[in-house]
Amino acid sequence: MREPAIVFDQVHYHYPSSRRPALRQLNLSIQTGEFVAVLGENGAGKSTLCQMLNGVIPSTRGGRMGGRITVMGLDTSAEGVAQLSSRVGIVLDDPETQLFTTSVLNEVAFGPENLGVEPAEILRRAKWALEVVRLTGYEDQPPSTLSGGQKQRLAIAAALSMMPDILVLDEATSQLDPMGTVEVLTLARELNCTQGMTILMATDKGEQVAEFCDRVLVLHQGQLVADGTPREVFADSTLLQSVMIRSPQVSQLATHLAHSDCPLPDFPITVEEARQSIKMLLSSHRSP
Repeated sequence: MREPAIVFDQVHYHYPSSRRPALRQLNLSIQTGEFVAVLGENGAGKSTLCQMLNGVIPSTRGGRMGGRITVMGLDTSAEGVAQLSSRVGIVLDDPETQLFTTSVLNEVAFGPENLGVEPAEILRRAKWALEVVRLTGYEDQPPSTLSGGQKQRLAIAAALSMMPDILVLDEATSQLDPMGTVEVLTLARELNCTQGMTILMATDKGEQVAEFCDRVLVLHQGQLVADGTPREVFADSTLLQSVMIRSPQVSQLATHLAHSDCPLPDFPITVEEARQSIKMLLSSHRSP
């Protein structure tokens, strides 16, 4: 059996100026090749969890941390940010903060250059990463001329050129329109399925989670309050309401129908599942 990609063992953390812990005694294991979403309201601890994976927290943020985090078998407290960056690629919510060179090719090459990778290997990685994110042909274009979805895909390509084992999307679709969001999440799913890459996505959008993720974690005030498949988590409307998380609209509809004594045959989490379930419900009511 392969070693887990990510393990949090009794992890807690306080920011330097905060009296309340950002994470509380977090125990969590994520297997290699999983596509996991982390849900939670603002301040739940999602971004803190993400930034702990490459050592940015606590090394550059300070604060007090307890417990142990391992990434691909490496103890994050014993490794530097530079070492962990080749294992964990993080894409933030605003691609503008991550893009700062004059061309698409230079952006993708920047990371491996700083790792001292040989020039021929840098070019090979850059071409591969741009092909994966479907930006081949844009090499000489300034990043500022790209669309929002293209900029986010470029940020992903820059992370991929570091050849990470784990890709972290920290609210990476929060500023994108629906089309850009689908572009980024479809790409993440392709990387997960074709490359076997472990994906961790922090978001507050249930619609995204239901369609693309294998597993859902819910954080509330720094504590893990739910861990299961999208169907298991979104069926628990009482929990979601208590932590201010919106489930997909089709799941909300199913919950409303169940409370009205008209339950759907199967609890849906996607539009297609809802269509099929409603069709079955209507057919059963037409039957003599």
